[in-house]
Amino acid sequence: MAEHPVFVIAEEPPTTPDILALLDAHLAEMHRCSPACKVNALPARRLADPDVTFFAARSQGALAAIGALRWLDEARCEIKSMRAAQEWRGKGAGQAMLQHLLRTASDNGRLWVGLETGRHPVFAPATRLYAAAGFAECEPFDDYVSDDFSMCMAMRLDPANFLLS
Repeated sequence: MAEHPVFVIAEEPPTTPDILALLDAHLAEMHRCSPACKVNALPARRLADPDVTFFAARSQGALAAIGALRWLDEARCEIKSMRAAQEWRGKGAGQAMLQHLLRTASDNGRLWVGLETGRHPVFAPATRLYAAAGFAECEPFDDYVSDDFSMCMAMRLDPANFLLS
């Protein structure tokens, strides 16, 4: 049986070269699958703003996944730019990042976490990951619009769920 990779997840600048390359690949895929007006991924400079906390997951130094929390208000936040590097897909990097983001949101007093994702088949693995974690499709929030290309998902956080994690 193969050993499960260990991921070290920490805040990192989104301008780190390997992170920039993954963000560029993420944006390129978004543009291949969605009209430009439906691409809601944030550029690296915006991911460095004070209302966003950006994380990288690494395994033995290799970038495995990225993800961010955009702080909407005292009770809510949004997941942004969550992406596993191609070579780490299906190896738990995305799940590790999602659990880290949810724990961080809870630790910072947020009771609600939302996200916007696409409806194109390329987004199906991410949508399944979010649903397995407890997210469900919801009404659009912020400036988002749900339609044939885009949907919003959300979940309520119960801080007790993270006490033993």
